[in-house]
Amino acid sequence: MNQESQEKINQDWHNQINKEKQEAKTKEETYHEPTFSLFLSSVGMQAMIAMGKLENPITKETNTDLGQARFLIDTLGIIQDKTKGNLTPEEDKALNDYLYNLRIMYIEAKK
Repeated sequence: MNQESQEKINQDWHNQINKEKQEAKTKEETYHEPTFSLFLSSVGMQAMIAMGKLENPITKETNTDLGQARFLIDTLGIIQDKTKGNLTPEEDKALNDYLYNLRIMYIEAKK
């Protein structure tokens, strides 16, 4: 994909998102903006579901897939490495806390 095509897609994307924000505002609905904290929470919850710590909200079942849990925890580790020096102190603490807690849960689940 060439640079011009990428720029067009990015502009179309931003236009669409701005339109959706305006529509939500007009209808007095909430437009959910993604945040780093929400991202961490989402991946953390997925890892806890994979470890069997939480019920899967779709299937309403509790299953264990430690390979998937490890993959998600390792993914957060990659995010930590790649974002070093670019996070706010609050974001850095949240990421460290998630990794610490998820790693402890994983180690306990492997016993």
